[in-house]
Amino acid sequence: MAQLNIAEAKAHFSEIIQKALLGEEVIISKGNIPVVKIVPLASSSKQRSPGSGKGQLLEMADDFDAPLDDFKEYM
Repeated sequence: MAQLNIAEAKAHFSEIIQKALLGEEVIISKGNIPVVKIVPLASSSKQRSPGSGKGQLLEMADDFDAPLDDFKEYM
């Protein structure tokens, strides 16, 4: 666990984020009093798979893939 003051955290922000992403807790203190702990967000444990949204699209306009009027001059 790394502990830094606010000035050090500002100077090494990207390194702090990298440490957190690797699983290390980073504490940022103000006047030797810990005020913030940086940890990575929990990632989704559910894996996406092709076709998992099948049947969820209930309605689609007939012209959903028609060119937009704003882009006619580019065609």
